[in-house]
Amino acid sequence: MERNSKRLEKVARFLETETTLALATVSKEGLSRVTPLFYLPQDGLRLFWFSSSASAHSRNLKRNPRSAVTVFRCTADWKEIRGVQMMGAVSVVSDAALRRAIAKTYTTRFHLGKVFVAAISASTLYCFQPDWLRYIDNSRRFRYKFELSLPPA
Repeated sequence: MERNSKRLEKVARFLETETTLALATVSKEGLSRVTPLFYLPQDGLRLFWFSSSASAHSRNLKRNPRSAVTVFRCTADWKEIRGVQMMGAVSVVSDAALRRAIAKTYTTRFHLGKVFVAAISASTLYCFQPDWLRYIDNSRRFRYKFELSLPPA
């Protein structure tokens, strides 16, 4: 059996290869909302993204920061299904230096250029910190998966 540190490294490497997460939040009426967002992984499993604080998912997070995230590789072959499902908490990043560093890397990674500089400066930076995950990799073998509970950051 793989050790947890190796498993965490495997998930972190996978998150570095993908670009889009699906964020699940719940409205005040109890309705589910799933939103695709570009993300930037940092320090292992923390995921950062920019979004308008007025968006429905951001309003949902303000009321309840608990959320679920999934990241998966797009494929048409079941033997190549790979992905991670995570649950955790989302927080707003207020550290100006961290925000500048994330914004620079984010705009470079997604080739956003100068057009998006104003949009990012008007957006809120969010950070997802997982406390549970399930990793799936059918390329290793059918139904290969593991689950981990993670200590608080």
